[in-house]
Amino acid sequence: MANIAKFLSLILPKDQIKTNLIDLVSYASDAGFYCLRPKAVVLPKSEEEIIKLFDFSREHQIPLVFRAAGTSLSGQAITDGILVDLSQHWDKIQVEGNGAFVRVQPGAIGSVVNAHLNKYGRKIGPDPASINSAMMGGILSNNASGMCCGVSNNSYHTIKYIRFVLPNGKSYSTEIGIDYERFKQECSILYHQLLALRFQLIKRTEIFERIRSKYRTKNTVGYSINAFIDFTEPLDILAHLLIGAEGTLGFIAEAVMETIPDHPTKSTALLYFTDICSACKAIVPLTRSGAAAVELMDRASLRSIEDISGIPAIIKTLPETAAALLIEYQGENSLETQTKIDSFLSIVAQLELLNEASFTSIPHEQALLWKVRKGMFPAVGAVRASGTTVILEDVAFPVEKLGDAIIDLQGLFGKYDYQKAIIFGHAKDGNIHFVVTQSFDTKEEVQRYADFLDEVVELVVKKYDGALKAEHGTGRNMAPFVETEWGGEIYQIMRSLKELIDPENFLNPGVIINSDKKAHISNLKELPKVEEEVDRCMECGFCEHKCPSRNLTLTPRRRIVIRRELQKFKRQNNRKDYKTLLNEYQYHGLDTCAVDGLCATACPVDIDTGDLVKRLRRENHSVIANKIALQTAKHFKAVSGIIRFALASGILANKIIGGKTMFRFTKGIRKIVPSFPLWSSQLALAKAIPQTNEKQGLMAKVVYFPTCISRIMGDVDRDEKGVMQLFLDVSKKADIAVIIPMSIQTQCCGQIYSSKGFKDAYTYTVNKTISELWETTQGGRYPVVLDITSCTQTLTNCRPALSLVNKKKFDALKIIDSLAYLHDYIMPKVRISKKKSRIVLHPVCSLQKMDGLDRRFTAIAKHFADEVMLPLFAGCCGMAGDRGFIYPELTKSAMLLEKDEVCSSKVYEGYYSSSKTCEMALSEAIGENYQSILKLADECTL
Repeated sequence: MANIAKFLSLILPKDQIKTNLIDLVSYASDAGFYCLRPKAVVLPKSEEEIIKLFDFSREHQIPLVFRAAGTSLSGQAITDGILVDLSQHWDKIQVEGNGAFVRVQPGAIGSVVNAHLNKYGRKIGPDPASINSAMMGGILSNNASGMCCGVSNNSYHTIKYIRFVLPNGKSYSTEIGIDYERFKQECSILYHQLLALRFQLIKRTEIFERIRSKYRTKNTVGYSINAFIDFTEPLDILAHLLIGAEGTLGFIAEAVMETIPDHPTKSTALLYFTDICSACKAIVPLTRSGAAAVELMDRASLRSIEDISGIPAIIKTLPETAAALLIEYQGENSLETQTKIDSFLSIVAQLELLNEASFTSIPHEQALLWKVRKGMFPAVGAVRASGTTVILEDVAFPVEKLGDAIIDLQGLFGKYDYQKAIIFGHAKDGNIHFVVTQSFDTKEEVQRYADFLDEVVELVVKKYDGALKAEHGTGRNMAPFVETEWGGEIYQIMRSLKELIDPENFLNPGVIINSDKKAHISNLKELPKVEEEVDRCMECGFCEHKCPSRNLTLTPRRRIVIRRELQKFKRQNNRKDYKTLLNEYQYHGLDTCAVDGLCATACPVDIDTGDLVKRLRRENHSVIANKIALQTAKHFKAVSGIIRFALASGILANKIIGGKTMFRFTKGIRKIVPSFPLWSSQLALAKAIPQTNEKQGLMAKVVYFPTCISRIMGDVDRDEKGVMQLFLDVSKKADIAVIIPMSIQTQCCGQIYSSKGFKDAYTYTVNKTISELWETTQGGRYPVVLDITSCTQTLTNCRPALSLVNKKKFDALKIIDSLAYLHDYIMPKVRISKKKSRIVLHPVCSLQKMDGLDRRFTAIAKHFADEVMLPLFAGCCGMAGDRGFIYPELTKSAMLLEKDEVCSSKVYEGYYSSSKTCEMALSEAIGENYQSILKLADECTL
């Protein structure tokens, strides 16, 4: 459709419509292995706008597909029509009934819903592995389950009420009594047809029992036709048909879910068996003993993670036929949990174990055991050959036949040459996942996958009467095989449902119901080789919720998708689209990336997309720009002096002419030079570097490295001491002598050059700094403390850029952050004079990436305050050093959720962080003065 944006602008505001090439390309992929480029991406904010989109779809004959997080694996969140993105404006979460229920919209992230429920000791029933990024729209529309929820606590069985919009534009809620009668009157034909289909099913005993039997175990193939058996009212039937319908029957606007207990005590163990059959024989006894989780891992899957740091050493010594079960018992208290463990001990003699069972209730030890289980899918992805995709399939077998089925499945791996295939899964439910790596770059490779899948279908359905999809949804991948699993009569009922509710087939066409028997091998995603920093990306989307630019421009996944599309354009010699996409990438992909690295903390294969952006920025610099940057590094003291002078001049201008003078002046300059920094009301000049207490003859000594930001930028309140003086004062209270390097004015951690991609300037800076710190610390005799966490992280990771001589010096240095200093050196030695009642924290990005620093940060706060608020949405503020001055829209977008969360809560006595520029962004956004946590320690101690 030509000029689709123009027609869409008649029903939606222009800022809710995306039709630039960069948007269409980046939304063409989801976590699955299919790819379709949409004609437009829209971001509706209300049900009224959804209804208008339904009307638009019918009028212009263009399909609609709803997408939340896009973490589904079977191709159900892509389209060549209009993609409706629900990730921004549909994130309402409301706890009700003292935690018994929770009301959610489709854009709410599953783990965030659980965080809201945590204070009530409750959680939602579904617990998919992707819960940290998956949104409720997908969790409901795919009928998600997970590791512990089984069947009884999946999405279908924990829905209490649902509000939805049908393709005809009518909306209904099962929470509203009159909607039942209104549905009967307004949708009379559909109402009576649903009753007729129900009667058709229940009168056929064989069909009735078939449905009942299939849904006693996990099954997400086709529509949730158990709704015809479980409910009598057509509106209830329809509402539950929408669960697992993958957006093909209507739009779920809101749901009220029943919650389940989140048991406070847990005990976990990893059991090893001689072979897969022995492990499978243990499943039923373990389940009967009360195990909440029974996770199966074959030998190949264990081998895939055996080299990960911290993994139990025994895994490497296991025989080639071995298998393992990760089991966990849960209870309301330790006595209840121990009772279940005692039940396990009563049956342990029956189990063919290779090791003695060892349970742990220590959180970090439990986390390590779960790391074994959760690390398998990414471990395969990390070592996949470039150009191949990782396919995670999801099937279920009768538990009593699971061992035999796995052996047969392993036989297929060998037959089709899937050498690195692994098997793991939720054994308690007979639900296993298998992972294979596959390229689709030749007809032969596509045919290999097609033949393999045909045999998998034959094995699962014909031989074992299992489910082709247990929890990942039908999607495009299994749509051609729905009839194979269910049989002709039941499949026809499913087809009838689609035709009744969506007669024009405009809602997610091709998903679930698809007459094309080759749909599963059509529109396959290409993964051309890209930059080494991101080539391992599986496009799972786990990173997206961490990204500060996610609601402004791009996410890490979408940045990588575009790099792959650029490679395809280059290969196709498509110069026009290549140039357009490259030009659009400058702002969307490079300028508005905060290079904060939080994406790596959520990435299954540890990809830091910021590393890619730094590389691209580096490659974009001219020779002259690199030389200028290097000169600034070599004359850093002079450059710092110029910046201080400019800052002082701006402050003076504001004071004389008016408070908005510099803001208006820099705003005017930006019209000519868009990359010119915008003046902030939070800018203030730092006080002079104070005198140290080095000569007081104290035994303990540290070298204090006041960062260049702390040396230049101060607090807007001139009565404040400033970070440098705070550091000296708290050190004095702890009887610690402080040494400040004589040459500190010439030193820098190098972050300013690293983040901008000035390699030579960065290399020069860190080598100079490390060499001078070596001298100041007397060869590493004293620890070096930095007062900004991002600077600490930069300096502690600078080793690759050092010369051989400086590497040796670096290895002898102990570089720590002021947070570690406060926690380890100051807290044990000072006396508390008073405690704050309530405070707010913001953990900066670098803090979240440095091992153990987040725990210290929280511990410091709790030591000096009675109540500590750590916002759920405390992610990257988007400031990224100076990026927020240049692109203020980035910080504004990044801070929206945290701002709403903090501002809607109580009044607090203090707001604290550990990075000056981040504190400026936070203060600007929230309207409260964020300060270094050093101030908290100073105020509360004698």
